Amino acid sequence: MARYTQADCKLCRREEQKLFLKGTKCFSNKCPFEKKGYAPGQHGRTRRFKKSEYGIQLREKQKVRRIYGILEKQFRNYFAEAAREKGITGENLLKLLERRLDNVVFRLGFAPSRKTARQLVRHRHFTVNDQIVDIPSYQVKAGDEIKVREKSKKMNLIHTSMRRVKEGKQYNWLSLDKPNLTGVLLEIPSREEIPTQVNEQLIVELYSK
Repeated sequence: MARYTQADCKLCRREEQKLFLKGTKCFSNKCPFEKKGYAPGQHGRTRRFKKSEYGIQLREKQKVRRIYGILEKQFRNYFAEAAREKGITGENLLKLLERRLDNVVFRLGFAPSRKTARQLVRHRHFTVNDQIVDIPSYQVKAGDEIKVREKSKKMNLIHTSMRRVKEGKQYNWLSLDKPNLTGVLLEIPSREEIPTQVNEQLIVELYSK
């Protein structure tokens, strides 16, 4: 399966903003984006040019893809599904991405980043409604219970990540039982409740060309 294998921090520099792809490193003084805020590459420091309308739309699409760790073909499929659903296409797209199991695991605080959450899911450390699910793209439904498996509850990675999570609700659409390492998707989040800072309408305009 194709996957991105280069430095994650280059993606933040390319999009000219922090995408928080490396977990706790993004909040430390070791974050390369703080030291090198310019684009990667030989001419990244000096190259400056006015972006076209298409370029702005493309960068917004790439930003969302990189935040959620989605490949191009996967992203197109999500967009097509969002367009088929009732409602606003851009908002539907973000809701579908938020309902991915790896994203829900990350939002609950069981992993420091979506990339790590994806690995944990693939290695069968979580159950959904008491059934093992090892597919990161699995669409979590309202009312589904996500739980750390009993044999995985002693993992240092999970406990280290959980230390940054406060007791109770982080997000209105999620419920977390921190002592038992269990979470529930209470409802599908509205656009206002999704903290991803993007302009999804630009993506709709890009794919509408």
